[in-house]
Amino acid sequence: MFFFSLASGSSGNCYYLGASSYGILIDAGIGSRQIKKTLKEYGVEMEKILAVLVTHDHADHIKSVGYLGEVQHIPVYATELVHAGIRRSRYVEETLIGSRRVVEKEAVFSIRDFNITAFEVPHDSSDNVGYLIEYGNNTFVIATDVGHITDTIKKYICRANHLVIEANYDEEMLISGAYPFFLKERVSSPSGHLSNHETAEFLATNYTPKLKNIWLCHLSRDNNHPELAYKTVDLRLFQEGIRVGKDVVLTTLKRMIPSEMYEFEVKLKGTEDEDY
Repeated sequence: MFFFSLASGSSGNCYYLGASSYGILIDAGIGSRQIKKTLKEYGVEMEKILAVLVTHDHADHIKSVGYLGEVQHIPVYATELVHAGIRRSRYVEETLIGSRRVVEKEAVFSIRDFNITAFEVPHDSSDNVGYLIEYGNNTFVIATDVGHITDTIKKYICRANHLVIEANYDEEMLISGAYPFFLKERVSSPSGHLSNHETAEFLATNYTPKLKNIWLCHLSRDNNHPELAYKTVDLRLFQEGIRVGKDVVLTTLKRMIPSEMYEFEVKLKGTEDEDY
């Protein structure tokens, strides 16, 4: 299994998860040329992309879904409400018709060997979900644009071996920053975003040894720094006796710079003696 981030931040979000011969994108909030260019640099052909999973209908997550769906003929999966939001969005030029696929929350669906479950995430969009993706003995979870951690989110995150989770802002930077008051209120509200501290506290108090990788995603351009997000989580984990680099790998994803490609061994059911 392969994972990398094409972009992760307030200006655009897009992630790749793949097997050896196919893959999917999670969100497509950057330009289509940038998506194609980055995939090519990583040796991933567009023909290998079998689906785009959409978390919600904000522009930084859907910019290129129309092109990918209707020009590249890649199925676009989202809830009914997210599809309605995409249809209304002025940022998406092509209307999704033939590529439109509707998912139901907490109902498992499959794309090849990926078993996928969308789950409810609170955010101020038309609708918002995270995704749990199972492939062999690996469970990958992404939870971005999270207003607050609910019992549902906790249930799915605690199943993860590999976790992409939001650490959007530093509380002190937000309070003292240049954002107008209403925007500060929106970001920090229960339907806004997770702070570094909130993410760190959740991870430290809910860590299990099966969690191998944590990627901090969707960092704010104005109210966070990658080093600050990393240190906040690293310190809180250390306070609970969880050692970054030994017990779990922690990485901060850059806003507009692709990450490295991460590779994980996968054992498919019925092939216990073989690694794929």
